[in-house]
Amino acid sequence: MSDLLPTVAILGGTGDLGTGLARRWTQAGYRVIIGSRTQEKAQEAADALQGLMQERGVDTAAEAMDNHAAASAADIVAMTVPFAHHASTLASVKDVLEGKILIDVTVPLVPPKVARVQLPEQGSAGQIAQEIVGENVHVVSAFQNVAAVHLQAGSELTCDVIVCGNKKVAREEVIKLVEAAGMKGYHGGSIANAAAVEALTSVLIFINKQYKCHAGIALTGIPEA
Repeated sequence: MSDLLPTVAILGGTGDLGTGLARRWTQAGYRVIIGSRTQEKAQEAADALQGLMQERGVDTAAEAMDNHAAASAADIVAMTVPFAHHASTLASVKDVLEGKILIDVTVPLVPPKVARVQLPEQGSAGQIAQEIVGENVHVVSAFQNVAAVHLQAGSELTCDVIVCGNKKVAREEVIKLVEAAGMKGYHGGSIANAAAVEALTSVLIFINKQYKCHAGIALTGIPEA
């Protein structure tokens, strides 16, 4: 099955969100590479994930590489790094992203006031990414409003994912990955619209603190395909 599916690299994939996506995509049959600044750190995350999967009776594993090698080996690259490392990570892998889809999961949170919307002057992390990597890389913004705890738990998800990017065909490929992770994905327009989705993350953080939950979003009124 994996021979028919694209290889997906998750840069900065050692955190809860990155390993949560890795778990769901490997279970769906994708070849997944966890990337980090060092091979050793990536291997630690891959080994921990494999142990968890085996405990739950799932015989599948993610590979481990440094970020540059992971991005080079992949067909689709997802980036789950903190905003503070966003630009530097992109600069370090830009040379191997040509013609590929880059899924930017980054939210421009500014600690300590992460429950307050503070977008960059460029508009969004997604727009910054597109400026850095250039028009020959298809940047798609997605997954910002999904709680990592739900991805890690492996339970059924009711969260929807808004997918923004300048190329419809690239958005469609990312929507396939959304569905493989157990959610519904919806076209959200150009990369400029990522600003609204990224901003919503701070609102959800506030809601989660207020109500002691892990809220996501769900779209209503959309006809079934």
